[in-house]
Amino acid sequence: MPFDDRSEAGLRLAEALERYRGKNAVVLALPRGGVPVAAEVAAFLDAPLDLLLVRKIGVPSQPELAMGAVIDGNSPLVVRNEDIIRHALVSEKEFDAACRAELAEIERRRRAYVGDRPPVDVEGKVAIVVDDGIATGATIRAAIGGLRRRKPSSIVLAVPVAPPDTIEALRNEADDVVCLEEPAYFHAIGLYYHDFRQLKDQDVVALMEAARARVTGGQTAGTPPRPS
Repeated sequence: MPFDDRSEAGLRLAEALERYRGKNAVVLALPRGGVPVAAEVAAFLDAPLDLLLVRKIGVPSQPELAMGAVIDGNSPLVVRNEDIIRHALVSEKEFDAACRAELAEIERRRRAYVGDRPPVDVEGKVAIVVDDGIATGATIRAAIGGLRRRKPSSIVLAVPVAPPDTIEALRNEADDVVCLEEPAYFHAIGLYYHDFRQLKDQDVVALMEAARARVTGGQTAGTPPRPS
């Protein structure tokens, strides 16, 4: 069943995660697309919302095809898809250049979305990782691998839609996996949404500010604003 938009997907996902309400959870969104989904989950669970800054490393000749991913941190974690690298005939020099470019984009996004604010502490807490969907899983694997270093008590992966084989493989990476739709013949994530418009940086900033206001008491109820 297609989702109306990311906010509606987030509301449905939140209901599937109700067992984590009151369980000392932190919701972590993959920007940009995962943020409106995660904002609904965080509001429903009454949990803090933060970001996981991770980027897909695309094949130079086909950027949408993931040959790996990298997640931000004191020592960035790189996940490689060796099969894709080999079949696409990507050299080490090309891979390293693409990786550096994505690290630069991570740094730009950190400044735009987070500024000088420290990340939410997840040590000893339930970390719920949210995106708007998964295709190959390379980006999510990098996110989970980097998150493990921050010592949460457990990691929950929660997404509206993903292929069954990808979800099955990710069950070995996360402590719990919640996926609402697992179509057997999976295509692009956007095909499972009526409205899958691209988000802008200011949309992410607005959603994060609304989530922080909710946690600090500046906003006691209601849904974060929808992206323009």
